[in-house]
Amino acid sequence: MKLLIRGAGVTGLTLAHELALRGVDVTVVDVSRQIAGNASWQAGGMLAPWCELESAEEAVLTLGRGAADWWDAALPGHVMRNGTLVVAPARDADELDRFGRRTSGFRKVDAETIAALEPDLEGRFGRALFFADEAHLDPRKALLGLQKQLVRMGVRFEFGYGAVQAPGGPDFDADCTGIAGRQPGLRSVRGEMLILRTSEVALARPVRLLHPRIPVYVVPRSGNLFMVGATMIESDAAGPVTARSVMELLNAAYALHPAFGEAELVETGTGIRPAFADNLPRVEREGNTIRINGLYRHGFLLAPAMARQAAAMILGTEMEKERALEAHH
Repeated sequence: MKLLIRGAGVTGLTLAHELALRGVDVTVVDVSRQIAGNASWQAGGMLAPWCELESAEEAVLTLGRGAADWWDAALPGHVMRNGTLVVAPARDADELDRFGRRTSGFRKVDAETIAALEPDLEGRFGRALFFADEAHLDPRKALLGLQKQLVRMGVRFEFGYGAVQAPGGPDFDADCTGIAGRQPGLRSVRGEMLILRTSEVALARPVRLLHPRIPVYVVPRSGNLFMVGATMIESDAAGPVTARSVMELLNAAYALHPAFGEAELVETGTGIRPAFADNLPRVEREGNTIRINGLYRHGFLLAPAMARQAAAMILGTEMEKERALEAHH
């Protein structure tokens, strides 16, 4: 069986992995020249299904709670299971209470515990919510690592507008192109992020800083880097980050720790997230075409579950074909 996957973001790569494990002949094509620059490349890489309940449906928890295990099995050593810490300035303590009412899977911690979890935040916050079962990874290392592994598994990659299809034509075509898929009901949600570098702060886990106007998260990466994100703007504009967003994200990072005020701003980025009206992903089939889309802000969290659903749909259909052929003969 041959499968052509269009799109080399996190959705396409996780589907390729699920099918290659099951012996499917997979080719991945993408109009980009390499695995970089798409919405997946700009992601935070948080595997935080309980935190996401603050603004998402229960389905996000149901679909996403196995994501850390999936990534751990696919790319051993990439997943950091240090949990998530959610804090708020004293003046915004009501936001912390509201976050707790809308989520689950956390325990309330005091200033002493905050200092034990994150020594560099000692004395800065009186209380917090700690989601111990959550995890994170570096999305860029994960994408590159997964591609490298897929090549070893026999998956072919073709990049650029001249990308070829699977030799002889595929049995199935999987559209994993995100917002470029232009499915009915799909909308664009622009996300903007910064990457800062400083050796003056160390964090062991993603920290979410709550604020009534622009809550942010700060995700540690190797090399004294921190990803700060992310805005959510109903727009399909793919241009550079706006000055307003840079100021708001930097102000929030500074509120978390003043040392971020002296950090190097090494990168700014935008990504256009595909979302349906309910902000939940869908796997849809039309003939021999499978479409996975609408992962919104939950790409790395929900892609494994959606890939498994799509793989079951594809392989189930193939088994139905074989049974029909056997019955005919």
